[in-house]
Amino acid sequence: MYNLWKNVLEEIKTKVSAPTFSTYFADSELITANGGEVVINTKNIFVQKQFEKKYDGLIREALKKNKIEVKNITYVVSAGSTKVRQKAREITGENIEENARGVVKKISEVAKERFDNKENPSGLNSRYTMENFVVGSNNDLAVSVAKAVIENPGKRYNPFFLYGGPGLGKTHLVEAIGNELLRRNPKMKVLYTPIDHFYSSFVNSIQNKKGAEFSQRFRKLDLLIIDDIQFIVGKEKSQEEFFHIFNDLYQLNKQIIITSDRLPNQIRTVDERLASRLSSAGTFDIQMPNFEDRCAILKAKAEWEGANIEFEAIEYIAENVKTNIRDLESEYSRVLAVADLKGVTPLQLINAGYSSAIGGGKSKSVSAKQVVEKVAKYYDLSVKEMCGKSRVSNIKTARQVAMYILSKELQMSTTKIAPEVGVKDHTTVMNGLKRIDTDIKLNFKLRDQIEEIKEKIYGN
Repeated sequence: MYNLWKNVLEEIKTKVSAPTFSTYFADSELITANGGEVVINTKNIFVQKQFEKKYDGLIREALKKNKIEVKNITYVVSAGSTKVRQKAREITGENIEENARGVVKKISEVAKERFDNKENPSGLNSRYTMENFVVGSNNDLAVSVAKAVIENPGKRYNPFFLYGGPGLGKTHLVEAIGNELLRRNPKMKVLYTPIDHFYSSFVNSIQNKKGAEFSQRFRKLDLLIIDDIQFIVGKEKSQEEFFHIFNDLYQLNKQIIITSDRLPNQIRTVDERLASRLSSAGTFDIQMPNFEDRCAILKAKAEWEGANIEFEAIEYIAENVKTNIRDLESEYSRVLAVADLKGVTPLQLINAGYSSAIGGGKSKSVSAKQVVEKVAKYYDLSVKEMCGKSRVSNIKTARQVAMYILSKELQMSTTKIAPEVGVKDHTTVMNGLKRIDTDIKLNFKLRDQIEEIKEKIYGN
């Protein structure tokens, strides 16, 4: 049976991407295939549903190519131990936070053994490397540019402007560039600094009458990495100083790397000259990771830390945490901590129904009606107005935002969303979702609005 299923999987592997195969098929098993009745074990409820809805045809085709008669396929999930379930329910949640800190501390100790964390003039965190940065569909272009910068610093992509929402890995990637360049050339003068540190250092230098010394320190660099440039808002003198430092380094073909949560021309009060310089070599973004990317991130993190967590547990966390990588890794650490407290494995904890271990399960306690009401209230509309037939721009946007949140947070289908927002058919919903998906990448005001609405939905 094993060799038979192995051949089937080899066939499937040629039809899907490597991440898809790893996520859905790698751990599946063929239980039986007698008289056309096929039973396949998926070991995970989420994968079971995906097999039934999305991959059934592909699996049937692969089975038939391997001369397996197929009349009916049943996808099953291995049941967890009743004893383990009972054990997990019996233990209370007292001291969970204390134990969580203990597990995180243990993880940090493992990380320190692999990377040198000694302070250095560069300001770089040596834990951030290209090797432990997970490449996915959400960041592959940014990573390609990062590699080009490493190979030819100060050349084609200078400045390298990287933008994206918080917690998506911008800091990791830019510090990894610095660490790799220092590894190749230890004599290289590199400095990583968040913009608020730049600002405070600049103010101190002025107060201590050491402005020239401050400027000279930056102008000697081969690589300058500025993180979170958006926080330079309202600091005109700092902008002016940075503008001159930028120009001097640029003229000397020294590499400059900038990160932000938005594009230069969308940062309020930033000087037009500076905004133009920052985007002169193009702008590159890191987007929200999809399910497969999130699985890959957690799998790599577990391997790096030597953590004992089943892939099925990783899938469950990845399916339930869809905000950003920071939240994803936080929930991962929490699951490890709770499982450690209860003396069970992460998957046993999840199978036992301990849903509070996953913070991403918010959508289960929120109704479609509540979402619609919160969105309408946020845009100062009545539900009747928002769900009516008006094509006025602000009302249409509110309606589409409601569609977007219902889709992303409650995982509702377009056909179910339509009546909730007062539209006739699912194609209108599809168009609305497409518009928001497109706009949110560059319209940071809209992105902020959606985040504020989600906070209001889950905050009450």
